Amino acid sequence: MIDRSIIFAVGASLVALLVVLELVRRRHLSEEYSLLWLGTAIVMLVIGVWRDLLHGLADLVNIEYPPNLLFLLAALFLLFIQLYFSTVITRLTHESKESAQQIALLRFELEQLRREQFDSDEDESD
Repeated sequence: MIDRSIIFAVGASLVALLVVLELVRRRHLSEEYSLLWLGTAIVMLVIGVWRDLLHGLADLVNIEYPPNLLFLLAALFLLFIQLYFSTVITRLTHESKESAQQIALLRFELEQLRREQFDSDEDESD
């Protein structure tokens, strides 16, 4: 008989996989970021189905209680996600700042052109 925890792990993995795919389909999540979540769902599915893998990895790194390895991997994954999104936020901040500076320069040039045109219109009317 199949253990309930395996059924739950596989079900949760499949739900996560379907949710990510649906978010991508509706364009609420970009393909770039979906790869991280698809990878996570697939790893969850593999570990849920193949329990010996988790026990083998725990033995390999000398962790006595295999679920502790899951917590360690989850914590490392979250740190990786935070680092990745921090780099994305930094890049977007730089791009936003550069765009704001370019807009300010364009507004300044536009105001100068309008003043020059206004001054030339006044000179012609005199």
